[in-house]
Amino acid sequence: MARLDTCRAACYTGRVMQHLDLTLATPQQNLACDEALLDWCEAGHDQEILRFWEPMQYFVVLGYTNKLGSEVNDQAHAANRFPVLRRCSGGGTVLQGPGCLNYSLLLKISDDGPLRGITETNNFIMERHAQALSSLLSTAISRQGHTDLTLGGLKFSGNAQRRRRRFLLFHGTFLLDFDLPLISEILTQPSKQPEYRHNRSHREFLTNLHLPADAVKESLRQAWDAPAALEEIPSDEIERLVEQKYTRDEWNLKF
Repeated sequence: MARLDTCRAACYTGRVMQHLDLTLATPQQNLACDEALLDWCEAGHDQEILRFWEPMQYFVVLGYTNKLGSEVNDQAHAANRFPVLRRCSGGGTVLQGPGCLNYSLLLKISDDGPLRGITETNNFIMERHAQALSSLLSTAISRQGHTDLTLGGLKFSGNAQRRRRRFLLFHGTFLLDFDLPLISEILTQPSKQPEYRHNRSHREFLTNLHLPADAVKESLRQAWDAPAALEEIPSDEIERLVEQKYTRDEWNLKF
């Protein structure tokens, strides 16, 4: 089954991906790296990319249109416990930190392929990830909501996308061994909830996979047929985005 999934993932574009296992020093740099890779691919780097990174400190990430006041606990924000940043894609607000594994896919869009629209892209990628991770667990993985992966109705992965004309960025987080009670301390109940959540608290709604990060990375590398390491990154663009966007309240606290 794993080899079949690998073939299907590779054959939809007829090309083999590159992988990038890179965690930069700051949360701002890591968020900027995803956007810079998308801009880079859109501008002419024609190779698709699978990136992994693992946060070394806690921080809040708002979805592109999320409002700080309705997503983050007022007392936590007033105490300035963790940085509050905004990503370039949609989706909900999350708390990041040690015990999370993040991935990013930079994929080429074609008019007649499985990435031709938002819904088709969600279906295609979530199916790949559910199948890839099922091989590591004895419990079935389900897709619920638009882009959640769950175990027994408990969410362990949330995902979002941003689309350009030629390429898209699809990225998300896997909860491996995260401090789940901390999420309820920092984040309020989300302003938008999938129906299957039934207004459960973060602690009642989320779960950890309890898998080694290296095992998850290898499973996804095989599923996306990404054996070759990416040897260069758009470093100048990353630093430009950090300086002009991801370290500025005009971006992070815009809503």
